[in-house]
Amino acid sequence: MSERPGWWIYHGTGVPHDDIARLPAPPPWRLFDDEAVPISPWVEESAADARRGENYRPDRDTVELVNAAIHLRRPLLVTGRPGTGKSTLASAVAHELGLGRPLRWNITSRVTVKDGLYQYDPLARLYQARRDSGSRPGDEPEDVGRFIRLGPLGTALLPAERPRVLLIDEIDKGDLDLPNDLLAIFEEGSYEIPELVRQADQAADAAVMTADSTERVPVRHGQVRCRAFPIIVMTSNGERDFPPAFLRRCIQATLPQPEAEKLSRIVEAHLGTLAPSGAEIIQRFLSRRDHDDLATDQLLNAIYLTDQAGRTTGVDRDQLADKVMAHLSRRPDDD
Repeated sequence: MSERPGWWIYHGTGVPHDDIARLPAPPPWRLFDDEAVPISPWVEESAADARRGENYRPDRDTVELVNAAIHLRRPLLVTGRPGTGKSTLASAVAHELGLGRPLRWNITSRVTVKDGLYQYDPLARLYQARRDSGSRPGDEPEDVGRFIRLGPLGTALLPAERPRVLLIDEIDKGDLDLPNDLLAIFEEGSYEIPELVRQADQAADAAVMTADSTERVPVRHGQVRCRAFPIIVMTSNGERDFPPAFLRRCIQATLPQPEAEKLSRIVEAHLGTLAPSGAEIIQRFLSRRDHDDLATDQLLNAIYLTDQAGRTTGVDRDQLADKVMAHLSRRPDDD
């Protein structure tokens, strides 16, 4: 990548650094509760996330749009064909900026905004109330917080010194109302937990669990307000259109399919010494991709497998690679 502009916070190199510390204040229309006491627990990234972050190779346009989202405190909506690295982008940003493990919210047709914010278990509360009946003094408030666990979105919005990274994966699989329901959350950077609001007169603070930690954090008066707006990466396969109001509040990026030079860099990053032997398979991958959907991870699988199998006799590497690089979609004349 050519020389980086000085305003970039995320460089796209996969090398950890502390440039997030020099992120300037948000624009006036994206100010949140900077007086909130940071309570978000630190969660170390996994080895798998670190490996994904180290090996990810974004193009310059993508890096620039990630930085735009970071500076403007706006969600990043990432579209692209399967295998272009949409989901991995969140791990890459979290790894390079030293922001810990990225939170992940996988979207299905049954998901609602509430699922992303928190889950409440009324049955467990009822069972516990029966067990505690008569054993708790009348002036001791009930610990409602232990029956609440924050979801990925709810955890990302906890007050923190530095932003958490949140991946909202395959948002186009969600209900038609989901994007509009997210608008208010993204605009306000806050939400309330009604079950705790109703108990606020008995106990101002309630300790709840988070999505990715066993540590319980305090929520005051049932209200959660973010301090540093999270870095939100939303992925879409382009299977549906989103409301204009939603798109207006997002930074939009489309990841291109990598060509030969970038594929070589990706293979070298992931497979190291196998890269030279994979040049022929890269060309085979590109010729097949011109006609049908193929994903980059299929290429990596093919290069690794043909190297392993090629150490024995009687193996047709090209034929084996073609089997691994199976088409992701079927054409009408394939039947």
